[in-house]
Amino acid sequence: MSKLSKDMVTLARQSGGSFKTVADRMKMADRIAAQLLAMNIQIRQAKNIKPKHVVMYKDQRLAEGISKRTIQNEITTIRTILAACGKTIMAQSDSISNKTLGIGGASRSGTKQAISDTTFNAAVQYAMKEHTGVAAVLQLSRCLGLREEEAVQSVKSLKSWKQAIQNNQERINVVFGTKGGRPRETTVIDREKTLNAINFAIKVAGENNGKLIDKHNLHQAIGQFRRVAMAAGLTGKNSPHSLRYAYAKDAANYHAENYTHKETLALVSMDLGHGDGRGRYIAQVYYQEVEEDN
Repeated sequence: MSKLSKDMVTLARQSGGSFKTVADRMKMADRIAAQLLAMNIQIRQAKNIKPKHVVMYKDQRLAEGISKRTIQNEITTIRTILAACGKTIMAQSDSISNKTLGIGGASRSGTKQAISDTTFNAAVQYAMKEHTGVAAVLQLSRCLGLREEEAVQSVKSLKSWKQAIQNNQERINVVFGTKGGRPRETTVIDREKTLNAINFAIKVAGENNGKLIDKHNLHQAIGQFRRVAMAAGLTGKNSPHSLRYAYAKDAANYHAENYTHKETLALVSMDLGHGDGRGRYIAQVYYQEVEEDN
């Protein structure tokens, strides 16, 4: 790893965020540093990055046929790193804004799809043979629209969730593994299926040292989950994230019975942990109702 890569990865880690956000940012920082060096940009620290370097990087990525959306994410990572090393003015400068760089207006439509019951059931059956903890995580994710980190760490909340459902509560609290560490609530759509998934997870944890996936740390547990899920066929548009798409579809149908379309989007957004002001985002990403982000 080059000195530039080490510096950028360190700054990417120090910028904070959820486990997945930080991990993804660090990987992207490493790739960006490697690309900058491959372009013969002779810098050794992130603080030496100049606007012209960002423009050159953007031009190179466009020439390689990389999508605008991906380049937007990479430029955002560069801005985050610049801010972390004290170059806040440059990070916020119009000179490297998406509009100035000519990469604005990229589509935010989701790249996944709501997983079908057939595909989901086949994946769970495979996981049952390979790793019952992964099977439990898959079922919890599908029933409650949980992110990977939330589902893997859900063992800490299973008993309270069970009690909430038995008390006929409509929503349960998601505390561990949430994005940014912000606790949230999510709606229980199918009470019977959800209760069965929780009971199964409790059983698995009881046989597995109190964990769903018995590894030394969260990073290893998520790695194990992803390996088994991929082997079970959950890749591409049917990746584990497609379970959240399926939940979002169910949640929309559930809320639509009593609320307007805008209210439904806001409620689904809260169910997924995005907050009530992200209805338009939910429409674009999960339902692809809006094609371009104008």
